[in-house]
Amino acid sequence: MSKVQLPNLPTIANREETGALGVIYLKHFWSQKIAAQRQAVPGDITADDLVAENVLLAGLRLGVRETLDFLTNAVPSFEKFEAWVLAKNDGTIESARVERLNGALRGGSSFALESIEAKPVLSAADLDFWDEHGYVVVKQAVSANHCRAAVQAIFEHAGMDISRPDSWYADAIWILLTHHPALWANRHSGRIHTAFAQIWKRSDLWMNVDVCGVNPPERPGHQFRGSPLHWDMTLTPPVRFGTQAILYLTDTAANQGAFSCVPGFHRRLEPWLREQPAGADPRALAMKELRAIPIAGEAGDLVIWHHALPHGATPNRAALPRVVQYLNMFPSQYEINAQWR
Repeated sequence: MSKVQLPNLPTIANREETGALGVIYLKHFWSQKIAAQRQAVPGDITADDLVAENVLLAGLRLGVRETLDFLTNAVPSFEKFEAWVLAKNDGTIESARVERLNGALRGGSSFALESIEAKPVLSAADLDFWDEHGYVVVKQAVSANHCRAAVQAIFEHAGMDISRPDSWYADAIWILLTHHPALWANRHSGRIHTAFAQIWKRSDLWMNVDVCGVNPPERPGHQFRGSPLHWDMTLTPPVRFGTQAILYLTDTAANQGAFSCVPGFHRRLEPWLREQPAGADPRALAMKELRAIPIAGEAGDLVIWHHALPHGATPNRAALPRVVQYLNMFPSQYEINAQWR
């Protein structure tokens, strides 16, 4: 890829160009985002770019939101950006991880997660259920102790106390905590890695870095502020394979703000889209026409769903908050539609 000179900006870096960390694509990513922020034109973002960005940030253990926020607010030099990346990794990025990441960004897929367990986590019946319904519950994906540690970290970060209901009500159900050791302990779960490897049918997987959520019970003055039925993917056909997941950190009954989805709709999405009148907004129609069901679970259960399922958060009409951790895994190379609809 040739370098393009932009007004008052450094060139858009070649994808192979590296800095002090030795990670390819990182400088290219930084220069594109800085150029876009300054309303320069760095070139079209392709499907390959989107995949590479996801792999890059996952490999460097960075959240998408925190990274874009830093680039937007600090507008750092590349050297300062690399220093920030290193700080987010507690000052160390192992050479083996850099080697693996560079290989993945060049299109390689020869590595496998060492944490994949020898015994399958999902049974044949589980996988059949996944194929038919588009979601599956991974029981005891993490231990009860890990759940308790994560809940404590989330509550401390958000200034909440389980014994003080008035402390549960923040401005949003999403808690922007990402790098606490208790959350990383859950991301390192072998059962989680194995379940994703079974679903993706490959083991060259990356774990994303996402936030947490606390959905408190409804009460006078606090009505549900979660999300209506929606997709987080483009509705431009063809539908590509992808996953999303939510880890219950507390026992979550169906009426306790449970994750909800429309089972099996991943198999019907494309015909349904073709049936819609010209000019119709399928996202608005889904909220009116489709009916989701809540998926209950116990603390430590992981719900994985096909991202073509319309889904949403539900009102909490129980007595205690629903506490969750969002996460996902994906391989080094996968298909994605760059056109948003």
